[in-house]
Amino acid sequence: MKLTDILKTASENIWQSKLRTFLTIIAIFIGAFTLTLTTGIGAGISQYIDGQVSSIGAKNVLLISGKAQSSTTTGNSTDPQKYDPNKLTSAQRQGPPGDTVVLLTDTDIQKLKSVPGIVDVRPQQSVSPSYILGPSGQKYILSVSEYIDGTNVAMNSGVIPSNTATTTQIAVPYNYSSVLGFASYADAVGKTVTIGISDANGLISEVSATITGVPQKSLIGSAGASINTELFNKLYAIQSVGLSANSLNKFNGAIAHFDASYTDAQITDLKSRLDKDGYTGETYADRIATVKQVISAIVIVFDAFAVIALLAASFGVINTLLMSVQERTKEIGLMKAMGMGRSQIFFLFSSEAVLLGFWGSFLGVLAAMGVGQIINRVATHGFLKDFEGLHLLAFPITNVLYIIIGIMFIAFLAGTLPARRASGLNPIDALRYE
Repeated sequence: MKLTDILKTASENIWQSKLRTFLTIIAIFIGAFTLTLTTGIGAGISQYIDGQVSSIGAKNVLLISGKAQSSTTTGNSTDPQKYDPNKLTSAQRQGPPGDTVVLLTDTDIQKLKSVPGIVDVRPQQSVSPSYILGPSGQKYILSVSEYIDGTNVAMNSGVIPSNTATTTQIAVPYNYSSVLGFASYADAVGKTVTIGISDANGLISEVSATITGVPQKSLIGSAGASINTELFNKLYAIQSVGLSANSLNKFNGAIAHFDASYTDAQITDLKSRLDKDGYTGETYADRIATVKQVISAIVIVFDAFAVIALLAASFGVINTLLMSVQERTKEIGLMKAMGMGRSQIFFLFSSEAVLLGFWGSFLGVLAAMGVGQIINRVATHGFLKDFEGLHLLAFPITNVLYIIIGIMFIAFLAGTLPARRASGLNPIDALRYE
């Protein structure tokens, strides 16, 4: 019996009992549908994050901090660590219980500048404005951060502030545009806002800044405003009034640019050398990796429910084929009497199992993709409308093929028991079966 004849026969056989076959396919359909949707969520968010990381740029930027000091050593030992008077620590940043965060000083900045591969380093300082004031006359609380050169930011309108400009510039968050008194994103560009900031004595001073643009909302971008170096320096100078020189020589971290031609292996080596010197270096991709790991873990949990449904469906495949073997015992005996071997009988029933898996998975994947498109359309015009380019569900062709092939393989495994039973029947006994 030719391969094409076996496949044709298998296709005809599974529909001899239409209701039983339909219920088995529905069980597989549910598992495939669920697995496709959960995988689609993971793929959709991962694609968006990858796109955001790619658009952020600044691939040659390292965010450097002092390595956290633990009150206990690693391993099984609980011996306290000795105090190092040369390392400044802070309780401002939270870490694991018993850990303190090491602050950086000007000495550390100079040391980092001498590290091979580091092009430039500057301390990571922060300013905390009291408010921002626009044409509306209402003051709003706003966090700001200095723009890092090389970082790409998707804009609703305008451009990102320029660090080479001698004027004070700011890119206000998308949700501040209307409350500050601007009719649209484009209307805000070129207008002036006032930023109030307090010094160490509580005296508030105001600095004017020109709006250069309004960034798009992003899952991984800053929720605050981006400001250029000129504005940052003015705000920092005001904020520093009344502070001691010793207080000003303490930084939570540093921002370093390394050689842009570095490969992944060289970047890893650079981070390893910094680690040996007592520093921790992270790229933007490193920080986003944690977010992706969390998303992947959530998707795995959802996938587990789909796998359980598929396992339940596999028992349906076993039941369907066992009943088929019993009902077709005489037919099997006749096929053997006409010369069909054990392997051909096994392949025939295995093919029926694979076909059940194919139709259940194919229809389940197709339905999930259809539902996914509807969900994406609703989400894009609803609660995700501010996240430009985010599709909640994505269905890469490779993922779809893996799901269909995987479910067909599960169906094949489920069908091996009935197939072995059918191939092992004695032809004489089978022909006498009543």
